Amino acid sequence: MSQYPLILKESGESEPFSPSKLEASLQRAGAESSTIKDITREIETWLSDGTTTKKIYGKAFTLLRKKRRSMAARYSLKKAIMDLGPSGFPFEHFVGHIFRYKGYDVKVGQTVNGKCVTHEVDVIASDNGNQHLVECKYHNSQGKFSSVQVPLYIRSRVNDIIETRQALPEYKDLRFHGWVVTNTRFTTDATNYGICSGLNLMSWDYPENDSLKALIEKFHAYPVTALTQLTKAEKQHFLKKGIVLCSELKKRLEEFEALQIPAAKQKKILTEAEDLCNEV
Repeated sequence: MSQYPLILKESGESEPFSPSKLEASLQRAGAESSTIKDITREIETWLSDGTTTKKIYGKAFTLLRKKRRSMAARYSLKKAIMDLGPSGFPFEHFVGHIFRYKGYDVKVGQTVNGKCVTHEVDVIASDNGNQHLVECKYHNSQGKFSSVQVPLYIRSRVNDIIETRQALPEYKDLRFHGWVVTNTRFTTDATNYGICSGLNLMSWDYPENDSLKALIEKFHAYPVTALTQLTKAEKQHFLKKGIVLCSELKKRLEEFEALQIPAAKQKKILTEAEDLCNEV
């Protein structure tokens, strides 16, 4: 029997607190072993039965932020992606950046012709031999999964577009690929259908080495919503201006002026952004 208190997950289920899970998440954020031990020890002392995973995350985030802000930003990455809302447009641009990092020429928010109807395609990513038609499914809650109806619907839309483009001379040498990218997860049926139908799926942690989380960390493509020194209103301002990556901030200093952010705070924000985007 576990010696640790039962914690309450977002699903409503309870499970014993796992120090190893907390330690792994802190390690991914770049925390040193001594910091990991200190935070884990403090949380173990503070915990009681019924403590929610949300409260545990909040406590760990606060402790980590005191050590180093960029580590806290990495630790809050999943929440930062959720904060790209409330609309899905910033997430579409974010996914577009991920495909750019992968080496593709990218267009976001395109209206294209299908055989039967026209379609809004969130991201079109092309190289010399391939074109990827990407649908983005943004959710503002971790508990919302994309069910099998999503890839079923997207498969039919992609097929309608592909059938038209394959008949056009400008696309004759291209291979077409359909995608669904979500910031949460797919149900098992959705994943199985994607595999069976040839539709590429990307979620927060799927596929293992090419998941959204893995690619963000690989390319250091951290969103501005991860920065701990920006207010919610400031983050929304940058998103409305089409600035979704931390790496874009230094090129858009006029937006700091528009927000009337003092020079001293600007410097701290840019330092955190640079630290976040560099190697751990």
